[in-house]
Amino acid sequence: MKDVPVMVEFLKARLREDETAACALKPGKDDGVARLKARVLADVEAKRRLVAWVEDNRWTALMAEARDLPLWQRVIVDVVAGVPQSFRSPVVSRLVMAYVDHPDFRPEWKLVEVEDEYEPADHEERR
Repeated sequence: MKDVPVMVEFLKARLREDETAACALKPGKDDGVARLKARVLADVEAKRRLVAWVEDNRWTALMAEARDLPLWQRVIVDVVAGVPQSFRSPVVSRLVMAYVDHPDFRPEWKLVEVEDEYEPADHEERR
């Protein structure tokens, strides 16, 4: 079993680094740098929310954000927030893979590629 709390701390540190690097970007003559900066900051925020969802229980920030939503959306948030920790933790495993070349990345965190049992293998005929 992968050590999810250690992976979470590793991921949080990388997100802080990404945020710092994005904030250091200076706008250029075109708006490409500004778009890149905005996209990186949005990516960092989205990943932080996913990490919070993995770490938190059902009555934390996710539920607090949902209080002003329509009933049907609150029900969906409640269902998603209620997903057991064992089903949420693989999210962190996927997110840390973006940092596989970082010196603090641990080899045991690498994902094992599993061929989808419903997809034909390369040597099999596809229909």
